[in-house]
Amino acid sequence: MLTQRLHELEEIGLVRRAAVGGHEHYALTERGESLRAVLQSLYDWGRAFAAEADVKLAP
Repeated sequence: MLTQRLHELEEIGLVRRAAVGGHEHYALTERGESLRAVLQSLYDWGRAFAAEADVKLAP
């Protein structure tokens, strides 16, 4: 499932495959990086909401 999702993200230009030291990994493209601030805002909102609602989050 993870491999399929990574291929889909690659197809739409959010990640790219890269080889480093003989190992293949995925990295964000410029388009993928452009989502960083949006996703961070959602994460921050979720943490604040959880604190207000007294919801315990896993570390």
